[in-house]
Amino acid sequence: MRLGLLAGQFGPKMTLNMDLILEAEKLGFDSVWTAEAYGNDAVSPIAYLAALTTKIHLGTAIMQMPARSPSLAAMTAMTIDALSGGRFRLGIGPSGPQVVEGWYGVPYGKPLTRTREYIRIVRQILAREAPLEHKGYHYQMPYTGEAATGLGKPLKSILHGRPDLKIYTAAISPKGLACAGEVADGVFPLWMNPERPQIIVDHLEEGFAKAGGGKSLESFDLAPFATVVLGDDVEKCRMPIKGMLALYIGGMGARGKNFYNDYARRLGYEEAAVRIQDLYLDGKKAEAMAAVPDALVDDIALVGPKERVADRFEAWKASPAGSVLVGAGQPEALRLLAELAL
Repeated sequence: MRLGLLAGQFGPKMTLNMDLILEAEKLGFDSVWTAEAYGNDAVSPIAYLAALTTKIHLGTAIMQMPARSPSLAAMTAMTIDALSGGRFRLGIGPSGPQVVEGWYGVPYGKPLTRTREYIRIVRQILAREAPLEHKGYHYQMPYTGEAATGLGKPLKSILHGRPDLKIYTAAISPKGLACAGEVADGVFPLWMNPERPQIIVDHLEEGFAKAGGGKSLESFDLAPFATVVLGDDVEKCRMPIKGMLALYIGGMGARGKNFYNDYARRLGYEEAAVRIQDLYLDGKKAEAMAAVPDALVDDIALVGPKERVADRFEAWKASPAGSVLVGAGQPEALRLLAELAL
C-alpha cells in the first residue's frame, strides 16, 4: 500500500508544514498533495514543494476545473512535471455549484460532461499527436462562438509533456465514480470505510467496463483520504474529525444539493446526515458536531492510541485502496503508518 500526505490547509494564513512534509519524504511516503477551495490555490504550493523535495511525488487534490481552462491545467501540469523531474500527478475536480457560480462566476453546467471533456483535452495536449481541436458542450478549441474573431487556430504545445502523466479526479457520487473509472487513472473518494469498499468499487467497475481494454483496479489508483490523530483519549482524538464532518455533511452545499450529505447516507448514516444538516444550516454548529456518530469517525479515520490505530489499519491494508492519503499533523503518526504499511 502506498502512503500519501495531504498538505492542503485552508485558513486566513497560507502555511506549509515543511518539517512534516520532509519527514514524510524521508519515511518513504509515495506522494504529497495540495488543495484549493476559495482561498489559497493548489498550484503555487505544489510548485514550491517541487523545489524543496527530491523524490516524493507531487499532486493536486484537487485543482478545480471551473477555475482554469483545460489548456492551462495541461500547461501547469507539464511545467511542474518538467521542473520536478517527472514527479507530478494532476488531480482535478468539478467543485460544487455554490463555489463555481458564487466564486468563479461561471455556470456549474454539466460536471460529468466537463470532466470527460477536460481530461480528453489534457490528454490530447500531453500526447502532441496533432494540433489541439475539440468541440464539446463546455469547451471549443479553437473557439468559434459569440464574440469570436475567427482568427483562432489549432495549436500544439511548445513544451513536450509526458503522455503517461497520471490524472486523478475527485468523486463520491455513483455517476462521478463511474466517470472516474472510465476516463481517469485514479480517484479521490474523500472518505472510505475500508470494510465497505463496494460502495465505491461497484461504480468504478461500471466505468472500467465502459473504458474497455482490460482496465481494472490493478491499473487504477483508488486513493481515499484518512485523517489520523494519535492520543490516549479516543473521544478527544475524534473531535477535529467530527468538526470536519459536520462542516461537510451539514454545510458544504445547499440542503438539496450537498454531495457529502448524500454520501454519508450511502455510508449508512442517513438519520445522522439529516440531523447534522438541519442543525448546521440552523446555525447550531456545535450541536451539529455533537450529532456526528462516533462510528462514522471510526469508519473513515484512524484515531486513538497506537495499538488501536495499528489494529484498524489492518482493514485499510486489506482493502482495494492503492493509496491512502493521510491527513495528519503529528510526525509520530507518519512514523507509525510507515511502519505499518511495510
